[in-house]
Amino acid sequence: MTVSSMTGFARTEGEDDLIRWVWEARSVNGKSLDARIRVPSGWERFDPVIRKAVQERFKRGNLTINLEVKPVLGKSTVRINDALLDDLIQRCEAFGERPRLDMLFTVRGVVEASEQDPGDLASDPDRLSAVQGGLDDVLARLSDARAEEGARIAAVLRDHLGEIETLVEDAERSEEATPQAIRDRLWAQISDLLPQDGAIPSERLAQEAAILATKADVREEIDRLKAHVDAARDLLRDGVGIGRRFDFLCQEFNREANTLASKSASLDLTRIGLNLKAVIDRLREQVQNLE
Repeated sequence: MTVSSMTGFARTEGEDDLIRWVWEARSVNGKSLDARIRVPSGWERFDPVIRKAVQERFKRGNLTINLEVKPVLGKSTVRINDALLDDLIQRCEAFGERPRLDMLFTVRGVVEASEQDPGDLASDPDRLSAVQGGLDDVLARLSDARAEEGARIAAVLRDHLGEIETLVEDAERSEEATPQAIRDRLWAQISDLLPQDGAIPSERLAQEAAILATKADVREEIDRLKAHVDAARDLLRDGVGIGRRFDFLCQEFNREANTLASKSASLDLTRIGLNLKAVIDRLREQVQNLE
């Protein structure tokens, strides 16, 4: 399935014998799906049609849909000023002249050419069908543009997931992450801090050491990070409408990386934890663009 971004732009044009129309569709990031629609006066009937089409095609994003309608250049209507023409005829007859229409039509103001209001042409069924076809086309192109951007983002996300996986493997191989290393480190610290006379019972020391070792063990965080990498790749394979789920997964990534870094008692493991946090931040920045 295709991974889609929430950003894109598309434009289509069309015309018939009287009007020319232009559809433009823009999309940017948004927490939900919202459509802002701008249509000329007389074409408001398209508002519910546009909203329905947007809801059928998209799941998230702030969309702006514009329709511009203009008369075709050179296509005009002729209007005769009847009041002025009647007045001229009466004046000619008053002088005993027989008026000639070809001469009267040359008088300024008798014949006027005017562009027809495109809004008056919105009732023709064939014209409405043609303009709606332009809407379907522009939304399809916008969907394609979002899919192309989504494919680029998905490639970046896969690279980031590969980095995370490598860092998790480094953490797993780190000597400081092994149970034996944790025990040795704790016993060394205890030996340095406790009095030499052995005033604290050995059983109590063993219990406290076990508790501290459990708290210092990062194997659980490593296992969870591995599971999150697998889940992220599954989302990329699912493709459609994964933005919200992927964003939540990034929060889980970050939580485990924070815990791993806080448990670290070595510079090497701390470095790995910090690098993990940096990659996860870059991952989440890209995820914010997904539908």
